[in-house]
Amino acid sequence: MELRQLRTFLAIVRTGTVTDAATALGLASSSVSAQLRALETSLGVVLFVRTARGMRLTDAGERLVDRSHRLLDQADQLVADVRGQGRALRLGALETIAATHGPGVVQRLRSRRPGAPVELRSAVDRQELLDDVVAARLDAALVLDTGDAVGDLGFPVPPAPLTFLDVDTVPLALVAAPGDHADALLVNVPRCSFRLAAAALFGNERPTIAAGGVAVMRAWAEQGLGIALLPEFAVADSLAAGTLTRLDVPAPDLALRLIWRADRESLPGLRDLLYAASV
Repeated sequence: MELRQLRTFLAIVRTGTVTDAATALGLASSSVSAQLRALETSLGVVLFVRTARGMRLTDAGERLVDRSHRLLDQADQLVADVRGQGRALRLGALETIAATHGPGVVQRLRSRRPGAPVELRSAVDRQELLDDVVAARLDAALVLDTGDAVGDLGFPVPPAPLTFLDVDTVPLALVAAPGDHADALLVNVPRCSFRLAAAALFGNERPTIAAGGVAVMRAWAEQGLGIALLPEFAVADSLAAGTLTRLDVPAPDLALRLIWRADRESLPGLRDLLYAASV
């Protein structure tokens, strides 16, 4: 069994087909198939069932996924140790959160682990971040959520031993242009955190207008096109300038939630990442 075979195996798990795994790895499909056959031969088990819709893991394949992640993590750490390098800590965050909260986390990490490389990657898709945490492409991710479990805000959660720590509170404000207020609720994409929070607040009682991201929603609200439920830090300047006004509707707070895999807590530096993100 070779490490490259495990990386190929995980690429098939991630993409769902040999062809897509080959594209992701920059290999020929025949090379990916050969590596998979060699891995199955060395283990003496079948890892996938081939179906018309792609590759489905067998029970043996399911058992190999977590162990492969651990072996590859250990191999990467060994290489870093031999080279005298610290392991890069990989944190993901939603784009808005990366801009507002990311710098403080990185500064605390550098203070706590001088010289250790830190990677902060922003994304607009929460599901991409969660999938990357599950697949160990990220050590942890900062997302917006609520409640007592990951996903209580209303977004789907991948099947994995995910755990979390709420590191901050993100107050929301329901805002509109001064004067008459349109009935329409300005929203982003369906799984946007603020749209999910607005759905919990209003249900389906209000018509919606798909406006786009936070900046667009704020600008459209200032033009009187509708009301918007947005984080206070994104509208503070507009409220102070009088281009927006806060509506007298109790708006819920969201939790800034750090999510990671519980079975990877022992990795070198991961506890530092959790500490730095939570202080």
